[in-house]
Parts: sequence; C-alpha cells; structure tokens
Amino acid sequence: MRSIQEIQELIAKRAAAEIQPYSIVNLGIGIPTLIAKYVKPDGGYFHTENGMLGVKELTSEEELDPNLVNAGKLPIAEQIGASYFNSAESFAMIRGGHVDMAFLGALQIDEHGHIANWAIPGQSIMGVGGAMDLLSGVKKVVITMNHTAKNGAAKIVKSCTYPITSVRKVDVIITELAVFAYRNERLVLTELMPGADLNEVKDKTEASFEIADSVTQ
Repeated sequence: MRSIQEIQELIAKRAAAEIQPYSIVNLGIGIPTLIAKYVKPDGGYFHTENGMLGVKELTSEEELDPNLVNAGKLPIAEQIGASYFNSAESFAMIRGGHVDMAFLGALQIDEHGHIANWAIPGQSIMGVGGAMDLLSGVKKVVITMNHTAKNGAAKIVKSCTYPITSVRKVDVIITELAVFAYRNERLVLTELMPGADLNEVKDKTEASFEIADSVTQ
C-alpha cells in the first residue's frame, strides 16, 4: 500500500505532464504545490495569487527568504526573471484570462464537471480564497486529488452535496487511480494510473463515466 506522500507525488508527477511549454500556471494549495518539482525547465512560469510570477521550488537553505511564500504560506524560491506585484494586479491577471492553467484540489466533483472545494456544511471556514476567480478566468483547470475521502466516500459524485465553487466546469481530473477528462459534456476515463484496476475505479466512483478506447479494460 502506498503512503500518503507516495500517492501525492504520483498525482503531482502525472499532473506535470499536462503543462505545455512556457505556460503561465497557477498552483493551488496541497498536492498542486508538489507539481513544480516535476516540470521541465521550459515547462511553465508558476503564478501565485498573493503576487508573484516565476515561483520555483525551494531546494536549498541558501534560497530561503522568509518574505517569499506562496498562497498557502509555504516558503518558495524565485526563478531567474521572476516578477512581483500586488494582489489586485495578480487577480487582474487571473480575471483577465492571462493565466493558462490552474491546478486545484477538490472536496467533490460531479459528473457534469462542477467542483466543490471551499466549504463543508456545518464546519467553520476561513473564506473562499482564489478558487472562484481561477475557475472563472483560467483557460484550463486541472483537479488533483485523492480518489476518495478519508472515510472512503466517493469524491467524484453524481451531484455535489457541498456548495459548488463556480458554474465553470473543470477540464481534467487526476487521482491516484485514474485520469478523467470532460468531453462533449461527458466524464470520460482516459487513463488508468500505475497499479490501478478498472474495477476499483468503478467501485470508488459514484459518477457515471465513459471509457476511452485507449484504456485497456
């Protein structure tokens, strides 16, 4: 059985393959923050909504600067040519369609592509954060998450029971078991992750989905 860290790294590594060269990419909190370590040098320029373009993974103590953190308040480093701006300008980039991709986590996703990732009914929350803006303004949205919740409940569901974040639909879902894409308003299984079995994916997915011809059944 894989550890939590191994699962997260597996998802992040596969997610990095979605990034096209020289894209501007926003990395959300959680698993998305791991993606940067798997991206090729020309793979993208990472954006954080608290005001930086050119985020790089922190790899040494020499790079540590207490003033440099991402939106999740984790320490980061800067690429050569990195730029800084205030949060208003950062969100103007997002809302103006200048960010190519966003990687986000999720609590639930329904079979129509709607995502719930900001609130659980009955639990206190700090606020929505930037997810609503990212879903509205970014060209491609990829969800990276565990396939099921900690209690084993399905996270890819027929209809979200948590408050949805936006009416904008996501484009791709990557879990430790499978990769899904939304095509022609349908959820399509496009790839099984290493070690995953189609029957396990079916058992742990509440939403209806089609299976691409490229998937070996």
